[in-house]
Amino acid sequence: MADMMWAGRFSKQVDAGVNAFNSSIAFDGRMYRHDIQGSIAHATMLGDCGIITKEDSLEIIGGLKEILADIDARKLELDPNAEDIHMFVEAELTKRLGDVGKRLHTSRSRNDQVAVDLRLYLRDEIAEIQSLVVELVKTIINIAKDHTETVMPGYTHLQRAQPITFAHHLMAYVWMLLRDIERLQDTAKRMNYSPLGCGALAGTTYKTNRQQTAELLGFTAPMQNSLDGVSDRDYCIELNCALSLLMTHLSRFSEEIILWCSWEFKFVELDDAFATGSSIMPQKKNPDVTELIRGKTGRVNGDLMTLLTMMKGLPLAYNKDMQEDKEAIFDAVDNVKLCVRTFTPMLATMRVIKDNMRNAAARGFINATDCADYLVKKGMPFRDAYKITGTLVAKCIEKGVTLETLPIEEYKAMTDNFDSDVYEAISLDTCVRERKSYGGPSPEEVTKQIAEAEEMLASLL
Repeated sequence: MADMMWAGRFSKQVDAGVNAFNSSIAFDGRMYRHDIQGSIAHATMLGDCGIITKEDSLEIIGGLKEILADIDARKLELDPNAEDIHMFVEAELTKRLGDVGKRLHTSRSRNDQVAVDLRLYLRDEIAEIQSLVVELVKTIINIAKDHTETVMPGYTHLQRAQPITFAHHLMAYVWMLLRDIERLQDTAKRMNYSPLGCGALAGTTYKTNRQQTAELLGFTAPMQNSLDGVSDRDYCIELNCALSLLMTHLSRFSEEIILWCSWEFKFVELDDAFATGSSIMPQKKNPDVTELIRGKTGRVNGDLMTLLTMMKGLPLAYNKDMQEDKEAIFDAVDNVKLCVRTFTPMLATMRVIKDNMRNAAARGFINATDCADYLVKKGMPFRDAYKITGTLVAKCIEKGVTLETLPIEEYKAMTDNFDSDVYEAISLDTCVRERKSYGGPSPEEVTKQIAEAEEMLASLL
């Protein structure tokens, strides 16, 4: 019992099973650097405010830096029997410095300590995830630049709908991912307030300087309410929301790549380094990376549900339930980083099969809207033009031809508004080239989109 920092109140040893049940060092040990960072700021403030002597403050800071260096160098291993990373560091400091080490926790609780550690840790993780997504966006943009005139079918209901370009399709994901970056930045901005000094829930009677510790740790300011400071986990939930949306975008993209890799589409082929085979079917080349990303999206969404469910019924302030925040948000962060790191080089090495895309675009009557628009531009009401074009499509299906190969006589039999220039109007190249509305698939507009996306990306960095 002597090893427990809170031993004074208790007359019995904690049951070994309960101790193991309570322990969190197996997953919060990854925050050792941030725990020590927070403790150094706290010790600095204690010395500057005269709560402990300057000499003790400096000795504590020196001891903490030595512990950090020893853990980094693997000279000091985390004790798996320790209750958590906070108690491990403090116990190690006390072992090295004696009574001086025991002064570190003055005017501080584990409640505000863990809260500041988690904010510091996730702040670094957000920066890393953002960097990974930026590289993914750059990769997609680079591919798009090569395919502004690569015609492919656009789909609704997974049915061929209208002609677009591969670059236009790719840029849709660029804008999704740019919003993801903005959400990550917004989360980082809102979470960048320091709970250190909030104590267990009601602050402290010591004359501390919370502004100083907030500044030392790079926070915008201290949190304004001590109850909120120790009980808030909005930032974990908000981050997980942003990560779930990011994974949803990766999952949608993955689903399309899975389809495009199939022989039924064969729009792209993954590099051999990013595909797997079958144990029994020698011809198989499976897009396992994208399938696993699609699966991991459910896992990240599950982490979000864990956090929301954990917090929904908790009274103020801290409750032990909140220990569950770390495994959930750490799992979400780890899986997002893993997925983006794998997805980016897979995409960069993917082979685009232009001919198959164009051949698919040539079938399915995806120029039917353009045929109707041809009549509208000659003065016919759209609904009449729509009906005539639909009738022509039905004739094409009956005769086994396309709108491009349907004889002009068949067109003129429907209306004298048709002339031989209809074939130019409904050619795939014309259909794509003339879609010049803002955000549309014409090469000219997609090139503008790419420039705007690059400009936005630069502004986010």
